[in-house]
Amino acid sequence: MDVQGYKWVRWRVWLCRLAALLSLGLLLLVFHWRPRFGVFARCKSCPPALADILLLRDSFGQQHVVEVLTEEMEEGSLELLGQSEDTESRDTVQLYKEEKTLLRYYLFEGLRYVWVDRKGAFCRVSVLNEDWTCNNLHGSQKGLSPLEQSFRRTIYGTNLIDVPVKPYPKLLFEEILNPFYVFQMFSIILWTVDQYYIYAICIFIISVISIGISLYETRKQSITLRNMAQLITTVTIRRKSGEEECVSSVELVPGDCLIIPQEGMLLPCDAALLAGECLVNESMLTGESVPVLKTPLQASDRKYSSDTERRHTLFSGTQLIQAKGGRPGGGGAVAVVTSTGFFTAKGDLVSSILYPQPIDFRFYRDAVKFLLILASVALIGTIYIFVVLYRSNVTWAELVIRSLDIVTIAVPPALPAAITTGTIYAQRRLKQRGIFCISPPRINICGKVSLFCFDKTGTLTEEGLDVWGVLEAGPAGFSELVPEPRLLPPGHLRSGLACCHTVALLRGQLLGDPLELKMVESTGWTLQEPDGDGSVLNAEFGGHKVLAVMRPPDQQAYGASTDEAMAIVQRFPFSSALQRMSVVTVTHGGRSALAFIKGSPEMVASLCQTQTVPAQFSSKLHSFSSEGLRVLAVAYKPLNVNSNLSTIERGEVEKDMHFLGLLMMKNLVKPESAKVINILRKANVRSIMVTGDNVLTAVNVAKTCGMVGSDEKVIFITATPHTAQSMPTLRFSLEEEAALSGQSSVEVITQGLYQGGFVYHLAINGKSFAVLCDHFPEYLPKVLMRATIFARMAPDQKTQLVKELQKLKEGRCSLVTSFSLFRYMALYSLIQFCSVIILYTVKTSVADQQFLYCDILLVTLLAIVMGRGGPSEELYPSRPAASLLALPVLGSLFIHTCMIALGQLAALFITTSEEWYIPLNATEVGTANLPNFENTCVFDISGFQYIIMSVVVTKSYPHKKPLYHNMVFLILLFVQFGVTTWLVLYPGAVFSRLLQLYNISDMNFKLLLVSLAALNFLICFVVEVLIDLGLLNCLRLLRGKRPSKKQYKQLDSLLSDSTSWPPLNQTLTPTDTVLCCS
Repeated sequence: MDVQGYKWVRWRVWLCRLAALLSLGLLLLVFHWRPRFGVFARCKSCPPALADILLLRDSFGQQHVVEVLTEEMEEGSLELLGQSEDTESRDTVQLYKEEKTLLRYYLFEGLRYVWVDRKGAFCRVSVLNEDWTCNNLHGSQKGLSPLEQSFRRTIYGTNLIDVPVKPYPKLLFEEILNPFYVFQMFSIILWTVDQYYIYAICIFIISVISIGISLYETRKQSITLRNMAQLITTVTIRRKSGEEECVSSVELVPGDCLIIPQEGMLLPCDAALLAGECLVNESMLTGESVPVLKTPLQASDRKYSSDTERRHTLFSGTQLIQAKGGRPGGGGAVAVVTSTGFFTAKGDLVSSILYPQPIDFRFYRDAVKFLLILASVALIGTIYIFVVLYRSNVTWAELVIRSLDIVTIAVPPALPAAITTGTIYAQRRLKQRGIFCISPPRINICGKVSLFCFDKTGTLTEEGLDVWGVLEAGPAGFSELVPEPRLLPPGHLRSGLACCHTVALLRGQLLGDPLELKMVESTGWTLQEPDGDGSVLNAEFGGHKVLAVMRPPDQQAYGASTDEAMAIVQRFPFSSALQRMSVVTVTHGGRSALAFIKGSPEMVASLCQTQTVPAQFSSKLHSFSSEGLRVLAVAYKPLNVNSNLSTIERGEVEKDMHFLGLLMMKNLVKPESAKVINILRKANVRSIMVTGDNVLTAVNVAKTCGMVGSDEKVIFITATPHTAQSMPTLRFSLEEEAALSGQSSVEVITQGLYQGGFVYHLAINGKSFAVLCDHFPEYLPKVLMRATIFARMAPDQKTQLVKELQKLKEGRCSLVTSFSLFRYMALYSLIQFCSVIILYTVKTSVADQQFLYCDILLVTLLAIVMGRGGPSEELYPSRPAASLLALPVLGSLFIHTCMIALGQLAALFITTSEEWYIPLNATEVGTANLPNFENTCVFDISGFQYIIMSVVVTKSYPHKKPLYHNMVFLILLFVQFGVTTWLVLYPGAVFSRLLQLYNISDMNFKLLLVSLAALNFLICFVVEVLIDLGLLNCLRLLRGKRPSKKQYKQLDSLLSDSTSWPPLNQTLTPTDTVLCCS
C-alpha cells in the first residue's frame, strides 16, 4: 500500500473555510466526493513519520484519507517491550518524543497500523509478532503480567471485531450527499420553481421512500453483522505469577496464555495449541461440518505461521467441542494467543464482507461514460434552447429555468434507480432458491462468467468413500488384492490402517474425516480414549502418555490373530502441503514403539527405503488411479521405545520408512455432475478441476463427468525444479496409454493436434505448477488457456491459480435486464429531448400534465415491471455484451433516436400540411400557446414511442424467458397502448382540457398518426433484430479486422492457429522459446 504524508497548514485551512462559506458549501461537497482534493488544498506534503493526515493508495488503485492518531504510553514502555520480545532483531515501535511518549498509528478497514522506526513506515501491528518462533510461543506458557498485558493492549488495541453501526443522521447525511441524490435534489428544486409540483412531489416521495428503505436495510445489515462478529465472553488466562485469572475476552492480547476448559468454548481469538488436543468445529470459517482434531505445536526454531500450522492453530469464532490431555487430571488444554480483533481469521472474513473488493466491471464504467455523453447532448440542447428563447425575448428567469430544465430531461434523474430494479428482481429470485447476495451489483458480473473451477471430492464426486481393496507389499512385490483391511493377515499393514488417523470420540460416537472413519471401520478395530487423568491407560502401555488406544476385534470373528492393542502417543496431523500424516504408537506394556505414515503414494514412497518399495509400485498406482480410485499408501518404522516419544520431531519420524502397501477407496461421481458440466460446455463456459488428489484419478473423474470428452486427448505437463546438477525442465507428453500404443500412433495423434484434428486438455500437478510459475512464467498463460486438470494442488497453489486465471478474465438475465433498462431510460430521455427541442423551435412547449402522464403513467410503470422476466431455462453459448459503448449498442441508440426524431417531425409536418391547420400565435412562447396542433401531434406520437421502445429494447431470448412470461409487463403494455390510442382518437373534453390537448375532429388524420406510430415501431423493431443478427458488423469490415485487446482472446487465437503448440515430447529449459504471444 502506497502511503503519502501530509501536515495541516493553518492559513490554508482557514482559506478553505472561507471559500466553502462563499460557495455556499459547494467546496465542501467537492471535498466529500474527492477527499484527496481536500488534503491537497489544506495540507502540505511531509514525511509519513511527521504526518497528521495520510493519503493511502490500495492495491486496487483506490485512494483513501486517514488521520494519524496518537496515544500516550506509560513511562518505561519501550524498555518493557524490548524485554517482553527478547530479541535484538525485533522491530520496535517508534516513539514520537516531545514532552510525552506517544504511539503513532492509524486505523484502516478495522486494522491498526503503527509507525515502525526500523522499517521507516507504518506497518500492520501484527508485524511485531510475525517473527515469533514455535519456541517463543512455548516460552509464553508462563503468561503475561498485568503491566505487560496493559502495554500490549495499548499497541495492539482491544480484542474486538467492532463492526461500525452508524447512527441514522450520519447515514442520511452520507446518502443525500451521493451525486445521484444531489442531482435529484437539484431537479426537484428546479421543477418546483417551474411549478411542476406534482412530478416534483412524486419524485420527492419516491426518493424519501428509497432513502428510508436504504438506510433501514444498511443499518439492519450492520447490526446483524456486528452481532455475528462481536464476541465478548469470559476466559481464563495464566499470569506470570502462575496464578489463573478470569478476564473479559476484550482484554486479550497476543502472548496471553489461554486456559481452555475440558467442555470447550467459543474461541474469541486465534491461538496456538501448546498442550492437549482439541476437537474443533470450524464450519463457521471453512463450511466443512466435519470436526477437526487439533494437536499441540511442537517446540522448534522455525517461524510460526497460522497458515502452515493450521492443525495446531485454534481460530477465532470456531467452536471447541472438547479439550483433553493438556491439564492436570487429563482435561482441558493450553494455548497462546497469536492474533486478536481484525487480525484473526474471523476478523479477516468479516473485513472481506465490510470492505469487499471494488467492482471493476465494464458495464458500470461505460454507464458513467454514457451519462457523460447524455450530459454533452444536454449541453448542446441547453445552448440551443437558450438561443431560441433569448431571441423570443422571454424573461431572464424563464430563460434560466428552461435552459436548465433541458438538463433534467436529457439526463434522467431516475436512471440509476431504474437500472437497479432488474438487479433487485434477480436478487429476489436467487433468494427464493436459497442463494443470498450481499452485493447485488455483482449479480450482473456473473453474466460474463467464462470459467468455473471445481473441487473434486464432495463437489464433483460424492462426499463419502468406500473401501475398494488393499494391496500389501512384501519382498516379492505386491500380494493379491484383499477387498477389506479386516481380511488382511495379521501384521503391520492392518495395524497401520487402524492407528494412522485423527479420529476422536465424542460421547461414544466416532468423529473425524469421512475417509478416516471409513478406513477405521473397515479394519474392525475399536477406539478407546483415556478417562480422567489417563493414568490407567498410561500404566498399561509402559508409562507413556496415551492419547488414544486402538484395540483389535474379537479373534473369534476373524480367525487367529497376533494383533494386539496399540496406544497412540503422538500425532502429526495431515497437511495438504506435506500430503501425509503420521502417528507414533507403542504396544502393550511399552515393549516396542512403531511409527506409521499415511498419505499420497508418491510422497510416502519418497520417504521410504528404496528396497522396501515394490518394483510394480508405479504401474499399480497408474492402473488404480486411471480407474478413478483414491489411492493411499501406508508405511512404518520401529522407534526407540526408551526415547521421549511425546516430544519426538516430525522430521525424525517421517524418514527411512518401510513401505507397507496401498489402500484403494472408491469415490463415485455425483449423478448431476455430468449434467451440469454438459450445460456449461454447451454454453461455452469452460470448466476446470482443482484437486489435491492424484492426477490420473482426476483425469478419470474428468472423463466420467464430461470435462474431457471421450474423443479428446489429455497431455500431461511434467516440470522438474532447478538442482545443483541440472537445469529446470518442462515436458509435454501424451497420455501413457497412447504413448504405449506405438510410435506411429503417437505421430498420427501429434499431427492431428497441430492440424486441429484433435481437441486436447492439459493436466498438471502441484509440483510441476510451482516449477512452471517460478522458472517458465512465459508458458504459464498458454498452459492456463488449455489446462483442465490441476492435481495435487496445495491450498496456497489453489489461491494462486485462481488469481492467475482472473488475469485472463473478462446473472446473464440480470445483465441483459440492466442493459435493457439502461437503454430504455436513455431512449426515454432522448424521446422527451426531441419533443422539447422541436416544440421550443416552433415557440411552444410540453404541458406539465403531459410530462406527468409520460413520466409517471408510462415510463416509470414500464421501468418498474420491465425487469420481472426470469432467466432462460438453458444457458446460451454466447454471453451477453458488457459494454454500453460497443458499436451495436451505440449504433442502435443512434438509429432509434433518428427514427424517433423523424417520427415526431413527420407528425408535425403532416399536421402543418392539413387544410384545417391554424398556425401558432407568434407573440406567445411556451405553455402560453397551449393547446395547439403542434403540441398535440408531437405528444400523441411520443406517447406511442415510449411504449414502442420498451418493447424494442426488452431482450428475452436467449438469456431471458420470452416476453409472454412477464405477464405484468405484457398486460401493462396493452393497457398503456389502449389508453394512448384512446387519447389520440377519442380524448373527450375532460381529458383534452386536463392534458391541454387540441381536440382535432379529423378522424382520418388521427388514424394516420396511429399508423405512423405503427410504422415507427415496425422500423425500430426490424432494425433491432438486424442489429442483433450482426448488421452493424459490416462497418467493422471497413476498418479491417483488429485483434482483441483481451489477453485470453489473443492467446486463444494464437494457440488455435499454432502448428507447434504444445511442444510434445520435447524437454524444454527456461531459455527455450516455442511460441511467442507478442
